[in-house]
Amino acid sequence: MSFGAKHILVKTLGEAVNLRQMIVDGTPFESAAIQSSLCPSKQNGGDLVMFNRGQMVPPFEQAVESLEVGGLSQPVQTQFGYHLIKRYA
Repeated sequence: MSFGAKHILVKTLGEAVNLRQMIVDGTPFESAAIQSSLCPSKQNGGDLVMFNRGQMVPPFEQAVESLEVGGLSQPVQTQFGYHLIKRYA
């Protein structure tokens, strides 16, 4: 199964919570990613392109699988930091 998702990676839970609220309040996800993400994918608005099951770390993958297309995750902690994930496929 393939998934399409964008993400924002930050160091702290507080940053992730604040960014999520900004997105919920109307800041475009892509703009928040470009300005705040620590991941090189920020250059593409956080887009990770299509990926298959088993390509991402388990907590990230589980969060993507649980989201509806168009959904925005709560902060997800991995060994890299905290992610906000938006699923698009």
